[in-house]
Amino acid sequence: MQLINTTALITGGASGLGEATARLFLAEGARCVILDINETAGKALAAEFPDKLLFVRTNVSDEIDVKLAIQAGIDKFGSIQIAVNCAGVAPVGKTVGKVDGVYGPHSLATFEKTIKINLIGTFNVIRLAAFAMESNTPNAEGERGVIINTASVAAFDGQIGQVAYAASKGGIVSMTLPIARDLAKSGIRVMTIAPGLFETPLMLGLPEEARLSLGQQVPFPARLGKPQEYALLAKSIVENVMLNGEVIRLDGAIRMGPR
Repeated sequence: MQLINTTALITGGASGLGEATARLFLAEGARCVILDINETAGKALAAEFPDKLLFVRTNVSDEIDVKLAIQAGIDKFGSIQIAVNCAGVAPVGKTVGKVDGVYGPHSLATFEKTIKINLIGTFNVIRLAAFAMESNTPNAEGERGVIINTASVAAFDGQIGQVAYAASKGGIVSMTLPIARDLAKSGIRVMTIAPGLFETPLMLGLPEEARLSLGQQVPFPARLGKPQEYALLAKSIVENVMLNGEVIRLDGAIRMGPR
C-alpha cells in the first residue's frame, strides 16, 4: 500500500512517535486523523495542516470516543486505510516497594490504568478501525488496510519497576499474530514495532546528562532513537505487503539489564 491518497488514523499523534509519523505520512501524500488527549498540541498540529489533518480529542480506551473519532475521519476524508497506535503511558512502580515514601504493594489502580490505556486502548482502536477498513475497496494486492501497533523492548526485557508497563506491552506483542490471522481474510495486515530508548516526551524530560548516559547503552548507534526513525519504519511497513503478523524491535541492538 502506498501512502499517497490514503488516510491514517494515528493515536498519540500530537507528540513524540505519533507526531513524527503523522508528519512523514503527510509529506508522502497521506491525510491524517489524530487521536490524542492533548488538545493544545493536537489543535496546533491541525492548524499547520488544515486541509489534510483532523484532530479529535480521544480517550483510546473509551469505545464511544474512538467510534466518534473514526466516523469523524471517514466523514472528512471518505475512508481510513491505516491505523497507527502510539498512545500510551509509562508509570514506574515495583511489585512491592515505596510509593510516595510509604512501603507497600504496587498500586492496583496504577496497574489497571496502564493496562486499560496501553493494551485495552490499543485493542479498542484495532477492532474498531478494522471494522471500518473492511468496507474499503481492496487494492491490486487485495489490501484493505494496515494496522501498526507500538509495543516496547520492555515487553521482552522489562526492568525493575516496569511491571505494569511491561505487562501492557507484552500483551500487545502477544496479540499481534492472532489479530493478523483474524483479519487476513479481510486483507488487513497487522504489525507491531517495539522501540528501545527513544527521544519521546518522557525521555526529553530527563536531564541531558541522563539522556546521554541512556543513549550510550545502545550498542549502535550509541544514542537515543529519533521519532523520525520510528516513522520511517512505519512507512516501510505500510509499503511492504509481506510484512504481517510480526513484531520488529527498533532498538539499536540493546538488551535492557535489570535496572
